[in-house]
Amino acid sequence: MSDNIGKIVGVSGNLLMVEFEKPVSQNEVAYALAGEQRLKSEVIRVRSRYAELQVFEDTSGLRENGQVEFTGEMLSVELGPGLLTQIFDGLQNPLPKLAERCGFFLQRGTYEIALPRNIKWAFTPTAKKGDRLTAGETLGTVPEGIFQHRIMLPFSWRGTWTVEEIAPAGDYTVEQVIAKLRDEQGHQREATLLQRWPVKLPIKAYAERLRPTEPMVTKVRIIDTFFPVSRGGTYCIPGPFGAGKTVLQQITSRYADVDVVIVAACGERAGEVVETLREFPELTDPRTGRSLMERTLIICNTSSMPVAAREASVYTAVTIAEYYRQMGLHVLLLADSTSRWAQALREMSGRLEEIPGEEAFPAYLQSVIAAFYERGGLVKLKDGNTGSITIGGTVSPAGGNFEEPVTQSTLKVVGAFHGLSRERSDQRRYPAIHPLESWTKYTGVVPVEQVEFARGVLRDGNEVNQMMKVVGEEGTPMDDFILYLKGEFLDAVYLQQDAYHEIDAATPAERQRHVFGRLHKILKTKMKFDDKDGARRFFLRLTQMTKDWNRVDMKAPEFAAQEEQIEKAIAEVTDYA
Repeated sequence: MSDNIGKIVGVSGNLLMVEFEKPVSQNEVAYALAGEQRLKSEVIRVRSRYAELQVFEDTSGLRENGQVEFTGEMLSVELGPGLLTQIFDGLQNPLPKLAERCGFFLQRGTYEIALPRNIKWAFTPTAKKGDRLTAGETLGTVPEGIFQHRIMLPFSWRGTWTVEEIAPAGDYTVEQVIAKLRDEQGHQREATLLQRWPVKLPIKAYAERLRPTEPMVTKVRIIDTFFPVSRGGTYCIPGPFGAGKTVLQQITSRYADVDVVIVAACGERAGEVVETLREFPELTDPRTGRSLMERTLIICNTSSMPVAAREASVYTAVTIAEYYRQMGLHVLLLADSTSRWAQALREMSGRLEEIPGEEAFPAYLQSVIAAFYERGGLVKLKDGNTGSITIGGTVSPAGGNFEEPVTQSTLKVVGAFHGLSRERSDQRRYPAIHPLESWTKYTGVVPVEQVEFARGVLRDGNEVNQMMKVVGEEGTPMDDFILYLKGEFLDAVYLQQDAYHEIDAATPAERQRHVFGRLHKILKTKMKFDDKDGARRFFLRLTQMTKDWNRVDMKAPEFAAQEEQIEKAIAEVTDYA
């Protein structure tokens, strides 16, 4: 037990005011003593001889003059082999182990170590005696699933270290010493497979931060073609409840061209989290044909769990993502939902009696959101390889109002905006991303000039549609009516996908370029019809033909045959005048 003991002088929900005598640090971990239970908490403000702590548990039973034990350690996570396939809560407690101990209802004050200490890992050294290393450079590797997990010099070690001893290849637990090193001042330290890192501090053990330029292919056509995301980029998915944010994230995590997927359920409804936990182990990874969980990690913190733990879950997830990025891997971090994380910040800000900003959110909301998204990015490692973290966060604005503070603060810092529409969701259009309201700063897999022309068709077609609601179809000129039909055709056959079809659910970049190139020619073709009924019937037939084309393997002979039929149909109505 630590000898730095404080005294509770006030309790407000999960906020404690504690008087202390010995030094206390910001973000230090402390334990509030409630009988035999030790409730984990974090120091969030220090003033004079008083510290304010947010408790990650229910604070029932805590009272004035109660004791608080300060540990002197920052809120940290364990990093090492064995993280993948795991399901943690926001404090990195493995939930399956907690469930074994506690049953269906987790007892407060119950914690588990994140990485098992009894499992042995096959360590292969890559460094040798006499090598000079700095933080983040590789000592050796351990096979973990489909990857070679790099064992790195701890990120907290400053300066240059010389390897004095390195363990031979063999099986070791995470706590066994695998190397002894000495720095330039003569201090000797030991390295193990396990290291710890504070969640609030970014890991910066790389050589250079690069500008994201290479697209992260999600195989969702409307994203990759119209609103792409780069590897190492950031994007947000705002939308009303039930518009398909969670479903879109799950499809992205399955098909995106990344190495590791980390899902942070920060305050999401328990039903949706349970659905994620049930489905992910059963999903097949298209890359390996094995379980998707082999390269997935889930941080689970539902809206029914203590509010303070929502904030911790976000930082826990991004710290683990930075760890895998340091191995030269491409990581996708999905945060669902950042609105509930912001609500936790608002609640704590209110208890701290800070001056509120818009809608009672803290005045520093935008800087906190920006600091989170800035931990994504593409980096060049010290060995010349690159690694990236792509961060995608969902936002759940009340009533689908994109003008509320969390959405607006997020839009100012992300590189792509995938706005979900209630209207498109009600029309069963998947994905429900609005093609006219969304935007991106990144370059996609299809030439920009083709995309801009197609967006112009969608925009002009939408304007004609709005006009038709006023003047009717009879008062609409034929050219405008054809433009409207072209916009509807593009929406139906390209912006929408069948998530249950083996081929149409995921469209690779090569196929997107080919198909969109053909559709671009169709959109540019000047067509001639005798009447509007004939034009409508033609586009209905063309839509069905193109949808069937989308469901055929690109390598199959039927693909070229159906493409030829579509071109013949277009030739019949082409106006050569």
